[in-house]
Formats: sequence, structure tokens, C-alpha cells
Amino acid sequence: MLSDPIVQEILMDITNDEKSSVSIIECIQKGKTFDEEIAEETEIRLNIVRKVLYKLYDAGIASYKRSRDPETNWYIYSWKFDQDKISEIISKKYEKFSEEIEKSLEFEEENMFFACNLNGHRYKFDEASENNFSCPKCGESLEFQDNKTIIAELKQIMKKNNQA
Repeated sequence: MLSDPIVQEILMDITNDEKSSVSIIECIQKGKTFDEEIAEETEIRLNIVRKVLYKLYDAGIASYKRSRDPETNWYIYSWKFDQDKISEIISKKYEKFSEEIEKSLEFEEENMFFACNLNGHRYKFDEASENNFSCPKCGESLEFQDNKTIIAELKQIMKKNNQA
């Protein structure tokens, strides 16, 4: 599961691109549950291990149990990784992506566009006609832009996304 690029991308997003997050989770899955054990096993500084674990906790992907160390009387934390939460996050991400593609497709299909060849700005028909088909940014003439290729690309993305 952790070798999946999508899972790694999500972990990077959650931990703010902390590349060590995968190593830390792998260590937890191998049975090392205490932050100090994880730091020792992965050779990652303890403060970074803790920072990653707390970010994963905030995202609901990791949980912990707090207890007292009988020797030092300090609190120690035993960490656990929740794989089901990763699956849930991936599902939500795909849903959101699908909705965005659907909205973009609808927008492209329902509108006619005109573009400025000089600066590339694109305008819907209403806005272009209000400006007498001149670019409001530079005054250059606006040209009709056929968006069939954009529509085709969006449909292709939707098709791929639905197959995943």
C-alpha cells in the first residue's frame, strides 16, 4: 500500500512534503510503535518523527495511546497507523476531482469562447461581445476559439477516472 504513488502523494500532502513519512509508517507497521524506537530504526531525528506523527494524527491517519514510563515517569506514546483512513482520503480525493472535471466539462460545453492571440486571455461570448470583440487587457482583436479539443480531453480524463 505504501508503495502506491497516490498513497505517497497523500502522505506528502499531509506531512507538508516530509519524505520521511513513508519510512515512519513502514516502521510502525513493522511493530515499532514508540516515537523513540521509530527514530532509532529509521535514523530520522526524533523531532522530525514526532512532527510527522502529529501531522498524521491531525489527519486521522495515526492514533496513539499515552502511558507513563515506569523508569522515568515521563509520558510515552505508542503509535498506530490507520490504513482505512488512507482509502477514505483517496476516495474523497477522486470524488472531488471527478466533480471538478464534470463542472469544467459542463462549463466548456455550455459556452462559446474568444481569445486574445497576443496575451492568451480567454473570454466567454457575452464578455467578448460587451467589449466589441476587443481584448479588455490590451485592445487586440479577439478570435473565436474552438474548444472541442478541451472538451474531448475532459471527457477522456473523466473516462480514465471512472475506470480507476
